[in-house]
Amino acid sequence: MGRGRLTRSLRRAIGSARALALNTRSGAAITAALLVALVPTQVRATVAQPPSMPATIRWLVQDLPPHFSFRDGRAPQRPDELGQGEVDGFLRVLIARMPQFRHELVELSLPRFQAQVRQGETLCTVLHVRTPERLQWLYFTPLHPPMMSRQIHVIVRRDDLARFEAGGQPLKLADLMQRRELVGLLPRNRSYGPRIDQLLASRPDTAPRAVVAGRGANLLAMLKAGRMDYTLDYPASVDEFMTQHPGPPELAKLPLAEGRSTMVAVSACSRTPDGRRAIEAIDRTVREMAADPQREQWIRSWRGGATLDADDHQRLRRYLDERGRGPAQID
Repeated sequence: MGRGRLTRSLRRAIGSARALALNTRSGAAITAALLVALVPTQVRATVAQPPSMPATIRWLVQDLPPHFSFRDGRAPQRPDELGQGEVDGFLRVLIARMPQFRHELVELSLPRFQAQVRQGETLCTVLHVRTPERLQWLYFTPLHPPMMSRQIHVIVRRDDLARFEAGGQPLKLADLMQRRELVGLLPRNRSYGPRIDQLLASRPDTAPRAVVAGRGANLLAMLKAGRMDYTLDYPASVDEFMTQHPGPPELAKLPLAEGRSTMVAVSACSRTPDGRRAIEAIDRTVREMAADPQREQWIRSWRGGATLDADDHQRLRRYLDERGRGPAQID
């Protein structure tokens, strides 16, 4: 039935119901029942249906200073409580550009995150490096090029530097792993990018032992206490740790030849229908941010007004120019 015919039918029905109400003692009750019966089902359903709630994106959060830091040691409950580091700051800016979603922040360990995603839950993250294995259960989209603070270093005690000297050249992890007298420890389930991950996986007998690390910089505390000889980490993470735990022995950061293996910072979501919709929205938002004529404003907001390294800033601009012009990038 066309819209005009439907409207005329309703008017005639309402007129009849009013006449009945005027000439019948129980007209009011009959009128109410009759009107409900006469209104077509699709019209009643439209009127009764409540407004739909926005879809929710659930984001993984972890205390991994300085890239992702909890204020006063407490996990953020709202997006405006996110920090100004490379990772949490970008997530804060990204969420602000996606008001069509409700955003929930969920604190989980890496093993728990992986288990829930593999069980079919939809979660998103900006804390995971893209690897071939993770492509089996996560969609990925690139966010921005790596900053210099993302270069992996060998972390040792400063009074042990003589044992790690390499003639002024970056250390090679492959050589370091051959030295059986050195004890290295790494956090379990952490990825350092394809080059380092492949090297560690190819030599399990000589690779540093992977252990379950507690919340925060637990392995750096173990290194400082002399319970191992070296670990791998970002320089900025070590600087943050030493600020919070001053005093001897100091920790030293040595460049690693294989260290710059994280090519691009990424976001990832579960390989579920909702995860696919979320990653498509994230990719679209990042391209809009990259093409924004006022993008320098969100770049300043990202890092809380801190000045980027000149080389990092130039690399970021070139990357965003290409990202803003290019098509969707989802793996």
